[in-house]
Amino acid sequence: MATLRVAGTPRLRHIAPMTTARNNIVLIGMPGAGKSTVGQRLAQRLGLGFTDTDTLIETDQGVSLQTIVDHQGHQALREIEAELLADLVCDRHVIATGGSAVYSAKAMAALQAHGVIVHLYVELAVIAARVHNFNTRGIARAAGQSMAELYAERDALYRQYAEISVDVSQANEEQATTAIEQALSAAHLLPPALAY
Repeated sequence: MATLRVAGTPRLRHIAPMTTARNNIVLIGMPGAGKSTVGQRLAQRLGLGFTDTDTLIETDQGVSLQTIVDHQGHQALREIEAELLADLVCDRHVIATGGSAVYSAKAMAALQAHGVIVHLYVELAVIAARVHNFNTRGIARAAGQSMAELYAERDALYRQYAEISVDVSQANEEQATTAIEQALSAAHLLPPALAY
Protein backbone atom coordinates (compact mmCIF):
# COMPACT_ATOMS: atom_id res chain seq x y z
CA MET A 1 0.00 0.00 0.00
CA ALA A 2 1.47 3.35 -1.04
CA THR A 3 1.52 6.50 1.04
CA LEU A 4 -0.13 9.51 -0.57
CA ARG A 5 2.16 12.52 -0.46
CA VAL A 6 1.00 16.00 -1.27
CA ALA A 7 3.68 18.52 -2.12
CA GLY A 8 3.81 21.17 0.57
CA THR A 9 2.23 19.03 3.28
CA PRO A 10 4.49 17.21 5.76
CA ARG A 11 3.24 13.81 6.86
CA LEU A 12 4.38 11.07 9.14
CA ARG A 13 4.71 7.71 7.51
CA HIS A 14 4.35 4.33 9.14
CA ILE A 15 5.57 2.16 6.28
CA ALA A 16 8.86 1.71 4.45
CA PRO A 17 10.55 4.94 3.30
CA MET A 18 9.70 6.23 -0.14
CA THR A 19 12.31 7.05 -2.72
CA THR A 20 12.43 10.76 -3.46
CA ALA A 21 15.05 13.26 -4.53
CA ARG A 22 16.95 15.18 -1.89
CA ASN A 23 14.63 18.17 -2.17
CA ASN A 24 14.59 19.29 1.46
CA ILE A 25 16.86 21.65 3.36
CA VAL A 26 17.40 20.36 6.90
CA LEU A 27 18.62 22.90 9.45
CA ILE A 28 20.54 21.64 12.48
CA GLY A 29 22.13 23.62 15.28
CA MET A 30 21.92 24.71 18.89
CA PRO A 31 18.78 26.13 20.48
CA GLY A 32 18.94 29.84 19.73
CA ALA A 33 20.80 29.37 16.42
CA GLY A 34 17.75 30.61 14.50
CA LYS A 35 16.62 27.41 12.83
CA SER A 36 12.91 28.24 13.09
CA THR A 37 13.00 31.96 12.35
CA VAL A 38 15.62 31.78 9.61
CA GLY A 39 14.06 28.58 8.31
CA GLN A 40 10.73 30.31 7.75
CA ARG A 41 12.40 33.17 5.87
CA LEU A 42 14.44 30.75 3.78
CA ALA A 43 11.35 28.72 2.88
CA GLN A 44 9.47 31.85 1.80
CA ARG A 45 12.37 33.12 -0.26
CA LEU A 46 12.91 29.80 -2.05
CA GLY A 47 9.23 28.95 -2.52
CA LEU A 48 9.43 25.88 -0.26
CA GLY A 49 7.23 24.55 2.52
CA PHE A 50 8.34 24.90 6.13
CA THR A 51 8.25 22.36 8.94
CA ASP A 52 9.31 22.92 12.55
CA THR A 53 9.80 19.51 14.13
CA ASP A 54 9.56 20.83 17.70
CA THR A 55 6.06 22.03 16.86
CA LEU A 56 5.23 18.63 15.35
CA ILE A 57 6.36 16.90 18.55
CA GLU A 58 4.25 19.17 20.74
CA THR A 59 1.21 18.67 18.50
CA ASP A 60 1.71 14.90 18.38
CA GLN A 61 2.27 14.56 22.14
CA GLY A 62 -0.27 17.17 23.19
CA VAL A 63 2.18 18.77 25.63
CA SER A 64 5.15 21.11 25.55
CA LEU A 65 8.72 19.90 25.15
CA GLN A 66 9.46 21.06 28.69
CA THR A 67 6.58 18.99 30.05
CA ILE A 68 8.03 15.91 28.36
CA VAL A 69 11.44 16.61 29.91
CA ASP A 70 9.92 17.31 33.34
CA HIS A 71 7.73 14.20 33.46
CA GLN A 72 9.55 11.65 31.29
CA GLY A 73 13.14 12.86 31.20
CA HIS A 74 15.43 14.21 28.50
CA GLN A 75 16.10 10.77 27.01
CA ALA A 76 12.37 10.30 26.41
CA LEU A 77 12.26 13.56 24.45
CA ARG A 78 15.24 12.46 22.37
CA GLU A 79 13.54 9.13 21.61
CA ILE A 80 10.26 10.81 20.66
CA GLU A 81 12.14 13.22 18.41
CA ALA A 82 14.19 10.45 16.80
CA GLU A 83 11.08 8.41 15.98
CA LEU A 84 9.25 11.41 14.54
CA LEU A 85 12.21 12.42 12.38
CA ALA A 86 12.71 8.89 11.07
CA ASP A 87 9.04 8.81 10.04
CA LEU A 88 8.81 12.31 8.60
CA VAL A 89 7.89 12.64 4.93
CA CYS A 90 8.42 16.06 3.37
CA ASP A 91 9.17 17.15 -0.16
CA ARG A 92 10.65 20.55 -0.97
CA HIS A 93 10.58 21.78 2.61
CA VAL A 94 12.90 23.64 4.90
CA ILE A 95 12.92 21.50 8.04
CA ALA A 96 13.92 23.14 11.31
CA THR A 97 14.95 20.29 13.60
CA GLY A 98 15.19 20.28 17.37
CA GLY A 99 18.68 20.81 18.73
CA SER A 100 18.96 17.18 19.79
CA ALA A 101 18.11 15.63 16.41
CA VAL A 102 21.77 14.73 15.91
CA TYR A 103 21.75 12.21 18.76
CA SER A 104 19.95 9.72 16.51
CA ALA A 105 21.95 8.27 13.62
CA LYS A 106 18.77 6.69 12.25
CA ALA A 107 16.90 10.00 12.23
CA MET A 108 19.79 11.84 10.62
CA ALA A 109 20.14 9.16 7.93
CA ALA A 110 16.42 9.50 7.14
CA LEU A 111 16.69 13.29 6.95
CA GLN A 112 19.79 13.13 4.77
CA ALA A 113 18.16 10.63 2.41
CA HIS A 114 15.68 13.34 1.41
CA GLY A 115 17.50 16.56 2.21
CA VAL A 116 20.70 18.55 2.50
CA ILE A 117 21.92 18.94 6.09
CA VAL A 118 22.84 22.55 6.86
CA HIS A 119 24.44 23.45 10.19
CA LEU A 120 23.69 26.92 11.50
CA TYR A 121 26.88 27.57 13.44
CA VAL A 122 26.64 30.15 16.20
CA GLU A 123 29.37 30.84 18.74
CA LEU A 124 28.71 29.75 22.33
CA ALA A 125 28.78 33.31 23.69
CA VAL A 126 26.07 34.35 21.23
CA ILE A 127 23.90 31.33 22.07
CA ALA A 128 24.28 32.04 25.78
CA ALA A 129 23.21 35.65 25.22
CA ARG A 130 20.18 34.62 23.15
CA VAL A 131 18.85 31.74 25.25
CA HIS A 132 17.52 33.26 28.45
CA ASN A 133 15.16 30.38 29.23
CA PHE A 134 17.73 27.56 29.24
CA ASN A 135 16.04 25.77 32.15
CA THR A 136 12.49 26.02 30.80
CA ARG A 137 12.90 25.88 27.02
CA GLY A 138 12.38 22.13 26.68
CA ILE A 139 15.99 21.32 25.86
CA ALA A 140 16.86 17.61 25.94
CA ARG A 141 19.86 17.75 28.27
CA ALA A 142 21.05 15.82 31.28
CA ALA A 143 20.17 17.21 34.70
CA GLY A 144 22.71 19.82 35.74
CA GLN A 145 24.36 19.97 32.30
CA SER A 146 25.53 23.50 31.61
CA MET A 147 25.09 25.39 28.37
CA ALA A 148 28.83 25.14 27.70
CA GLU A 149 28.84 21.37 28.28
CA LEU A 150 25.82 20.87 26.06
CA TYR A 151 27.35 23.07 23.37
CA ALA A 152 30.62 21.10 23.35
CA GLU A 153 28.76 17.79 23.22
CA ARG A 154 26.45 18.78 20.38
CA ASP A 155 28.89 20.83 18.32
CA ALA A 156 30.88 17.70 17.49
CA LEU A 157 27.69 15.99 16.29
CA TYR A 158 26.60 19.00 14.21
CA ARG A 159 29.98 19.00 12.50
CA GLN A 160 29.75 15.25 11.92
CA TYR A 161 26.42 15.44 10.10
CA ALA A 162 26.66 18.81 8.36
CA GLU A 163 27.07 18.85 4.60
CA ILE A 164 27.20 22.64 4.70
CA SER A 165 28.03 24.77 7.74
CA VAL A 166 27.17 28.46 7.74
CA ASP A 167 28.50 30.76 10.45
CA VAL A 168 25.57 33.01 11.36
CA SER A 169 26.96 34.15 14.71
CA GLN A 170 26.95 37.84 13.83
CA ALA A 171 24.21 37.78 11.19
CA ASN A 172 20.67 39.06 11.55
CA GLU A 173 17.81 36.94 10.17
CA GLU A 174 17.99 38.44 6.68
CA GLN A 175 21.76 38.11 6.47
CA ALA A 176 21.62 34.52 7.73
CA THR A 177 18.96 33.64 5.18
CA THR A 178 21.08 35.09 2.37
CA ALA A 179 24.21 33.31 3.59
CA ILE A 180 22.45 29.92 3.63
CA GLU A 181 20.95 30.47 0.19
CA GLN A 182 24.34 31.46 -1.23
CA ALA A 183 26.06 28.43 0.33
CA LEU A 184 23.45 26.06 -1.09
CA SER A 185 23.60 27.73 -4.48
CA ALA A 186 27.40 27.54 -4.59
CA ALA A 187 27.17 23.81 -3.84
CA HIS A 188 24.42 23.37 -6.47
CA LEU A 189 22.10 22.00 -3.79
CA LEU A 190 19.11 24.35 -3.99
CA PRO A 191 15.86 22.32 -4.31
CA PRO A 192 13.17 23.26 -6.84
CA ALA A 193 10.34 25.45 -5.58
CA LEU A 194 6.94 23.99 -4.83
CA ALA A 195 4.42 24.22 -7.65
CA TYR A 196 1.18 25.48 -6.12
